[in-house]
Amino acid sequence: MIRKAMLAGLTTVFLVVSSLSVAAVPNPFSGTIENAQLLGSLQLDGELFHVQGLEIKEDTIWVTSVDNDNHRGYIHEFDRLTGKLRRRLELTDGARYHPGGISFSQGSIWVPVAEMRPDSTAVLVEIDAASLKVRRKIHVADHLGCVAAMAGKLVAGNWDSKLFYVFDLASDTPERIVPNPTQTHYQDMKFVDGHLVAGGNLTWLSGAVDWIEWPSMKLKRTLQAGAVGPVRPFGRGGPYTGEGMAIDGRDLFVVPEDGPSRMFHFKLTS
Repeated sequence: MIRKAMLAGLTTVFLVVSSLSVAAVPNPFSGTIENAQLLGSLQLDGELFHVQGLEIKEDTIWVTSVDNDNHRGYIHEFDRLTGKLRRRLELTDGARYHPGGISFSQGSIWVPVAEMRPDSTAVLVEIDAASLKVRRKIHVADHLGCVAAMAGKLVAGNWDSKLFYVFDLASDTPERIVPNPTQTHYQDMKFVDGHLVAGGNLTWLSGAVDWIEWPSMKLKRTLQAGAVGPVRPFGRGGPYTGEGMAIDGRDLFVVPEDGPSRMFHFKLTS
C-alpha cells in the first residue's frame, strides 16, 4: 500500500512538472529536427556519463562527458564505423570538472573545462587530436560551456551562452565579449562556412540549431528541434540539440542522451 501510494505520488509530481514544462512552450515543436531527415543512429559502446560535447573528423568521434557523482570530466574517443571506445582522457582540473561543447581545428581539439556553477572559472584546453596530450591552457574568469575554433580564433559561450568570449590565439585575453543574439542555451557550436552553427536547448522539451553570421554575430537561420525519449531529470532524453552536436556539410550529428548514448545522424533537407 505504501509503495503504491509513493508511486502514485511520484506519478503526480511527474505529470505536474511535465505540464508546467509544456505550459512554458505554447506551441512546442513536435518533430525531431526541422528540415532534417533522420538517417540512423550509432550506439556508442563505452562508458559515458552526462554528455556535453561532440566532434567528428574522418573516422573518429570525440565526446565529452561529466561524471557528476564523482566530480570528474572526460573526453572519450570512439571509432566512427563501429562506435567502439578507443581511449579517454580525464580533464578534471581541481574544482573545474565540467567539460563542455568541443571543436576541432588544425589538428587540435579545444575543450572548455569549468566549475559546475555560473560566474566561476574555466580553462580552454587545447588537446592534440593524435596523441590526446594537452598543448595549451587559457584561463578565463567565467564558466565556459562551449567553444568553436578555427585558424587563429576561438569563440566560447558562458553559462547558458548568454555571452560569447572571442579570442585571438595570439593572446590569452578575450578581444571582445558579445551578447548572445538568441535565447538558445548553446551546448555545442562550430565554425562552418563563415557562420557559427550552434545547437542547444530552449526548454526541457525543445531546442534549436542556429546559424550566426561571423563576425557580425547576427542570427541568420534557425531550425527547431523536439525531444528524444523521456525528458530529464526523470529520464535519459531531452531536446535533440540539448547536448553534443557536430556538423559536416549537410550532415548533422547529435548525442542527446547520457550514457549509454547513441549518436543520431540527420541530413539537412534545406
